[in-house]
This record gives sequence, structure tokens and C-alpha cells, in this order.
Amino acid sequence: MRPIAGREELDLFSRLPYVLNKELADDLANGRRRPEWMWVALRGDRLLARAAWWSRPGSDTPQILDVVDIDDRSTEPDRLDIGVRLLHTAMAAGLPNGARPPEYSRFVPPDWREDAAVRRAVEDRMTVLERTGAQLFVERLRLEWRPESPVPEPGERLVFQPAHDAQDLVALMTSVLDGTLDAHSRDDLTRMSAHETAVRHYEDELARYTSPRDWWRIATLPQGEPVGFVIPAHNGYNPIIAYIAVLPAHRGNGYIADILAEGTRVLARQGVPRIRASTDLGNVPMANAFRRAGYVSFEREINMTWK
Repeated sequence: MRPIAGREELDLFSRLPYVLNKELADDLANGRRRPEWMWVALRGDRLLARAAWWSRPGSDTPQILDVVDIDDRSTEPDRLDIGVRLLHTAMAAGLPNGARPPEYSRFVPPDWREDAAVRRAVEDRMTVLERTGAQLFVERLRLEWRPESPVPEPGERLVFQPAHDAQDLVALMTSVLDGTLDAHSRDDLTRMSAHETAVRHYEDELARYTSPRDWWRIATLPQGEPVGFVIPAHNGYNPIIAYIAVLPAHRGNGYIADILAEGTRVLARQGVPRIRASTDLGNVPMANAFRRAGYVSFEREINMTWK
């Protein structure tokens, strides 16, 4: 059990299939991954299991555990044990002593529970994580708008303006956390105030996007009262709807459809090949809004965390 030696061992690391394999080389080149964060369990020259972390360029610590794989073709009785030992070994070597391990993220097919082989593979990986102390945190829908879908037409109920002022946007983000259905936000609110949560999300996520901030939109009533906002962006992989919300006082009026339509128009005008978005499986109102806007579910995401 060891980390890979460098880019020359990417072929070895990629012997187990996963959708992220095609991004590994670029991630290494751009500093989102490091060889010492990419571990393999070998028996001779056979790859039995692997694990890898991702981080933002320039960060010295891993931020997401997004690759955990075991050989699904193996019939050996210790296959799950090997995955557990690999994770324990890699975390002991690569994480600060006493630090809470980063969240685990896994992309799975939207119907993963309906196919016996796929379900077994997903649940085997979850079992490996559980045996290292992790537990299921949330399951999320991953959605995609494609250019063959109609571009939503603008309505007349709302007015949109660029969101240039960070202080104003953080104030709106603070307000929308009241009654949020987002599991990550609700978890943050158990440890910090709404304002602190909003500042953290802005600084750790939104402020890091290099796509134009002219894409960001605040929605208001014609008289100027804010209703909500949407943050179209590019995350380095895909154009995305990074954040979208309606203020509590204006929920229940269908404004989310108008706001999502504006965010979709902003990105569609760039001639993008797709627009991606995600929301918690339990956030039914948001999921329905995406579907009505022509977004289709192409994957789900399993998130697991350590206490």
C-alpha cells in the first residue's frame, strides 16, 4: 500500500474504472491533486484498491475524498478489508494528526439502486467508508441542461441586475439560510451563525470562481425589493448554477422558476455545451424547479462524513 510515484503511474491508478479517471491528468497538472494524495493497494502488479483526494490549487491539505475503489471483479474474501486498510493507511500518512477527514463524495448512476451489480458496488464502497468511521450525510441529485432544450424566455415579474457588491450578496445569502433545506448549510448552522455561514460559503466557494462576476444576478421586484439571486459560474470543469435562492418572504410564489431561467439564459448565451447543477435529494421544491426548466438528472452524488 503506497502513494503513486507520479504521473507516470496514472495508467496503473486508472485500472479501476470511474467517471473521474478522465480528469486525473489535468487535475495533477493544475495542482488539484498530488501523487502523495493518490494511494494504491497492490498484490504483485494487480491493483486491488485505490483512494485519492482532491483540493483547490495551492491548498496544502486535501479537501474532498472523491476516489475510493475496490476491484469489483474480485471474489476474494478480503476485498473489503483491503479497502479499509488502504484508507486507514492513506489517512494516517496524508492527513494532519487529529484532523477530521475530508468529506467523501461519490458519483453514481441516477438509478443505482435498481441495478443489482451497480448497487452492490456502491454499497461495498459505503461499507468500506463506514468501517473507517464515516456515515451517510446526504444524497444529491446532479442535473444537466443541454443546448437542445429550449432557452427559457424572460418573464415580466422580476428585474435582474448584476451582483457586484459582495457585502450585499453576503447579506442576501445570510437571509436565505432561514429555513434552508440544504443539508450542508443546515449542518454549518449548527456550528456558526447564519452570517458566518454565508461569509464562509462566499469566501470558500463563490469568490474563488474565475468566471466573470458579471454573470451573477440579483432578482428584484419592479419596485426594487430583492427577491433572490442566482450565481452562474464555471468551476473549472463545467458551467454551473453554483447557488440559487429565494428570500424567505417571497417563497411560495414560483419566483425560483424565473430566477433559474435567468441563470440558465446567462450561461446559454455563452454557447456552453451543458449547464450542470445539483441539489439535495430531499429538496423537492428545488429539484422540481430544475426539472421544469429542462434540466435532466444524469447522476447522483453520495456524501459521507466523519464525526
